[in-house]
Amino acid sequence: MTTGKSIVKPDTAELSERLRGRVLLPGDDGFAQELNGFNQITEHSPELIAVVAGAGDVREAVAFAAARGMPVAVQATGHGPSVAADGGLLISTRRMRGVSIDPVTRTARVEGGTQWFEVVEAAAEHGLAPLNGSSPLTGVIGYTLGGGLGLMARRYGYAADHVTAVEIVTPDARSHRATADQDTDLFWAVRGGKGNFGVVTALEFGLVPVSRLYGGGLFFAGEAASDVLHAWSAWTATAPDELTSSLALLRLPDVEAIPPFLRGTLTVHIRIAYLGSAEDGDKLVAPLRESGPLVFDTLAEMPYTRCGEIHNDPTEPIPYNERSSMLRELDGTAIDALLELAGPGADCIDLVVELRQLGGAVGRPPEVPNAVDHRDAAFALSTLSLPDNRPPLVVDGMAAWSTGRRYLNFLASPDTAHLAESGYEPATYARLAGIKAQVDPDNLFRFNHNIVPRPAGSAQD
Repeated sequence: MTTGKSIVKPDTAELSERLRGRVLLPGDDGFAQELNGFNQITEHSPELIAVVAGAGDVREAVAFAAARGMPVAVQATGHGPSVAADGGLLISTRRMRGVSIDPVTRTARVEGGTQWFEVVEAAAEHGLAPLNGSSPLTGVIGYTLGGGLGLMARRYGYAADHVTAVEIVTPDARSHRATADQDTDLFWAVRGGKGNFGVVTALEFGLVPVSRLYGGGLFFAGEAASDVLHAWSAWTATAPDELTSSLALLRLPDVEAIPPFLRGTLTVHIRIAYLGSAEDGDKLVAPLRESGPLVFDTLAEMPYTRCGEIHNDPTEPIPYNERSSMLRELDGTAIDALLELAGPGADCIDLVVELRQLGGAVGRPPEVPNAVDHRDAAFALSTLSLPDNRPPLVVDGMAAWSTGRRYLNFLASPDTAHLAESGYEPATYARLAGIKAQVDPDNLFRFNHNIVPRPAGSAQD
């Protein structure tokens, strides 16, 4: 593996002349601002930043780094950082914005820095929707390359399952258009292998014929956590694929940005996204409404453009740890164990402990295979906490019900950087490591949940 060399001003000037965007060095105006990502748990300190304006800039920046053996980091919105970019080159794609919709083929093409709200709004004009996640502010590329477990997952699967083309600049500074028919190994690996294989400059994917849904949330007092959690778990066994739901135990701080009824107390929040009628939705959720005394009920029919209101994820940057585990089941014993760890009276510091029901389409292989595993998991468990030195007590405490795998999009902070292999089945990881050895043998793209290059058939470290 190459170690990289220090950058000197003439090198930087040469790169700057080649870019439509600009090059920033530490101390330059805008350098610190360009590093800021949504999740501020990781502090990057690269040798320079390439603020790119298009695929041509990306090729120039990657060529510059490769010629010097410099490791490369990529950031758009910065929602899921792991390894800090200490040294090397950071490529900022946040200005590569653009969405085009083809309503006939029901497809979208987006550029590398696009956020989901831009796609949601553009697709809605044609009665269509993308398979975005709970926050409309998340970047399309990073979310999708990690799988993309969204609001309609049980009906339509992972976002990566619907990708039809990937435009990517690999570590040799070449542009590829990977599809099911060309660069097929790369196409397979990128859809699930995250940012290990280069810089994705554009993505094409299918849209679904959704313009409205029945969605929102049910909020219960923390004292009802046991009754509500047991009721929700039993209810999920009969939920149709058109209904995707999650349950969160919230311990939100007593600050003005938080609704008063959620401040400084344990609250149970059931999130609902149902693709049927509001009348049918009311009938389906009736057992949940009766599972405990309701504090607040926001369930209603809504245009898909308001889908961010279902989870109401934070909109302002904060530092947070995110951890995850995929669960094979959620029986009564598992629920009781979770309540011991995170229910009323528990010594739990996690702001959010969430369970997302899987199954349905996410439990089935996609038409075009990709590197997204977890098809056997029944629930995704994730936790979110402010910076602290405590181990992930909730996730670790549920190990007895885990498949042994983690969902990498729900891992953020430096203490998760070594967990890439846990995101895949052994055969999937071995194939990814083999493709990584072909595409990025020097592991220039290693500021991530890193897949270490390993030639196919080589012995495991």
